[in-house]
Amino acid sequence: MSVTAESLRRSGSYQLRKPTEATVLRPANLPELRKSLSPNSSYARPFRPRGAGSSATDCATAALGTVIDMTAFDQIVNIDAYNDTVVVQAGVRIGQLSRALADQGLELAGCHDLVNRTVGGSIAGGCVGPGIANDGAFFASQVISVRMVTADGRLLQVSAQQKNLLNAVRLSYGMLGIIYEAVLRVRPIMPFSVTHRRCTLHQFAKAADSLSRTDVGIKFYLMPFRDRVYLDLRRYSADAAASSTLPWRLKDWGESTVLPSVFKSINKVVPVSGIRYRMIDEISKLTQGIVNNRLVKTGSNATANAAQSDGKVRQLNYSTWVFPATDFSIVVQAYVDFCVQIQRENDFRCDMPTVGYRLSRDTSALLSPSFDEPMFALSAVSTQSKGWEDFTIDLAGFAQHWGGGAFFNQTRGLAPEHAGNLYGSRLGFFRKIRRQLDPDNRLMNPFLSQYFL
Repeated sequence: MSVTAESLRRSGSYQLRKPTEATVLRPANLPELRKSLSPNSSYARPFRPRGAGSSATDCATAALGTVIDMTAFDQIVNIDAYNDTVVVQAGVRIGQLSRALADQGLELAGCHDLVNRTVGGSIAGGCVGPGIANDGAFFASQVISVRMVTADGRLLQVSAQQKNLLNAVRLSYGMLGIIYEAVLRVRPIMPFSVTHRRCTLHQFAKAADSLSRTDVGIKFYLMPFRDRVYLDLRRYSADAAASSTLPWRLKDWGESTVLPSVFKSINKVVPVSGIRYRMIDEISKLTQGIVNNRLVKTGSNATANAAQSDGKVRQLNYSTWVFPATDFSIVVQAYVDFCVQIQRENDFRCDMPTVGYRLSRDTSALLSPSFDEPMFALSAVSTQSKGWEDFTIDLAGFAQHWGGGAFFNQTRGLAPEHAGNLYGSRLGFFRKIRRQLDPDNRLMNPFLSQYFL
């Protein structure tokens, strides 16, 4: 166990406490939103915007303050097929937007997981997926302009002509203002072919360097305790046949609904951990073999994004770290050793496969984790809450040892000093912009203040 991890444990910062209730507002229109943030507002600060509620950290919480639920801003204002743009309100779900664009022969310029996230939350926070070529590493890279309400209730529009400010708004985690509308770049539907590979950890690590340099969209499922990696490789292809959303719906249903439900049940009824995890791993292998290899052969961002459910965000525990692509062949092997060690020492392991992506270099956001170089993301996922908090502390110690990067809405256990090392002068520049737009820290909660004050 790392010194940092042990210090965090002793500090009590990660003890489970009964959360303090915040006031939750759900403004129905722009005047109500502005009124709630005005200097003479009767609501307590801090004010924190919330979309789908999918954050793995406390970045959208406001104990003793006010949470502003933006889901009522759910209109697609205009789809412009001539200029390849869409004007959309912040509370629209990505899946809903993808289906509306597909009806016009258009799609988002990127594929994203958890499409029940809102557009505003996906702009302000990390939202990634298996992007191909120069699609951009994050949903936020598709933003052309935004309209938002500042911390004191003023209206502010940020366009491409204000490049530095727009780059700061992307991945700003709601600290510069509350986004209520955005203009996104879209494009005609581009089909891609999908191939699947199963390999050992050693084979995957050996291929990681070459995979990092390709224009292929990469998503993978890592099973540390079975020495298996399942690869989902996507390539744009004019010859790829048009595909329906049905195979993708089945894929999403199997991975995101069936597996978590089954694993939760197994965890309850099978007391012996060795037997329980053997069952879980066999079901995971079977699902990967059937759902991916036999069903999904072609697709597009339109079909892949539109096929996912827009229902309530599934209550899975997850924490995502990103690592330089140049080091990933070593990091991924070390990660497996780490998982095995944690189970041996603490009798805890994630029951879901670790999900990973290749992220291209993306300088569109000031706080982009892949600002300097391509990265690989690793997202540890589990249905189990018991032991999860300790695991995320140990995972943070591992990731920080290997120079891992972070998203403030998806990465648990990030140490403030490590965040400073990761973002360097860019973090200082962001703080300067934030102080100008929110000098009284009305949008700053305790979780974010440890990194940005």
